[in-house]
Amino acid sequence: MARALWRLLLLAVLLSVAAAGGAAWWLNQPLKLSAESVELSIEQGELPREIANGWVKAGVQAPPWALYQWFRWSGDAKRIRAGSYEIGAGTTPRSLLEKMVRGDETLATVRLIEGWTFRQFRAELAKAESLKPATAGMTDAQIMEAVGSPGLAPEGRFYPDTYAYSKGSSDLAVLKRAHRAMKQRVDEAWAARVPGLPLRTPDEALILASIVEKETGAAAERGRVAAVFVNRLRIGMPLQTDPTVIYGLGEAFDGNLRKRDLQTDTPYNTYTRNGLPPTPISMPGSASLRAAVRPESSKALYFVARGDGSSEFSETLAEHNRAVNKYQRGR
Repeated sequence: MARALWRLLLLAVLLSVAAAGGAAWWLNQPLKLSAESVELSIEQGELPREIANGWVKAGVQAPPWALYQWFRWSGDAKRIRAGSYEIGAGTTPRSLLEKMVRGDETLATVRLIEGWTFRQFRAELAKAESLKPATAGMTDAQIMEAVGSPGLAPEGRFYPDTYAYSKGSSDLAVLKRAHRAMKQRVDEAWAARVPGLPLRTPDEALILASIVEKETGAAAERGRVAAVFVNRLRIGMPLQTDPTVIYGLGEAFDGNLRKRDLQTDTPYNTYTRNGLPPTPISMPGSASLRAAVRPESSKALYFVARGDGSSEFSETLAEHNRAVNKYQRGR
C-alpha cells in the first residue's frame, strides 16, 4: 500500500515537472496569428482575463485560458499598461506580456498645420487614423468647455504640431494636449516680449501672431511683417489686412476677395475698424508668436508681395504705391 502511494506521488511529481517543462517551452514559442500583424487596444482598468480574450478575438490563435494563466502566473498581470499594441510573426507569449508591461505601444500621428483654422483642425482629426471621433457631435463651445476653457472662442487656442497618439485614443485627448501646448507657448512668448509694445494682454499677442502667420510668405520676414502691424497699432492706423476680412466672411468666401468685401463692415474687417480683430484668425506657430512680441526694428508701414514668396516693405505710402505698381501691376 505504501509502495503504491509512493508510485502515485512520484507520478504526480513527474507530471508536474513535465507540465512545467511544457509551459516553459510554450512561453518561448511564436504564437500563431490569423494575419501578418494583430492589433489590440487595451482600455484603462481592463482585467487580465479580458485582455487574454481580446488578443484571441483579435487574431492570436491560442487558448485564451492559457494566456490568462500565464499573465497571472508571471506576477505581472497588474503591470499591464493601457494602450494600443501591435504584434507580428515571432511574438511569443513571453514577449507579448513584456511588450504590454513596458507599454511598448503602436502609435499613429496627426499633423496640424500652422495657419490652419479650428475648422480645418477638426476636419483633419476627423480623418486621422484610428482616432475615436469623440467630438463628432459636439459644438465648438462644447469642445472648449471639455478642454477647460468654457466661453472662449476656439480659434487660435490649439498649438499646431505633429501629435503622436495610441490607436484608439480620442480626438478630444489630442485637442486637450494641443490646447495646453498653446497656452504654454503664449505664456512663454508673453514673458519674453520687448517693452513698449501696443499689446495689452497675452490674448492680443496671440491675435497678432495669428495675423502674422497668415500674412507671412517667407519665414525670414515674420519679424518685419509683425513690425508693420505693430507700427500701425502704435499710430492708430487700420491694420488693413486681407486675411482678417476673409476670416470674417467664413464659408461665404469663394476664393475671390472683392472690393465690396473690403467695404462691408464686420468685426473682422480691419479696413473699416481700427485695432485688432476680436479673436485670432488662425493657429499660429512658435515663430509667429515670437515675431508678434519681438518684432524687428523697422519703420515700415506697408508691404506688398513680390510674387516669389517674399515682400517689398515701405515706410511711406508713395514708396508703397510704386512697389504695388512694380510687383502687382507690372508697370
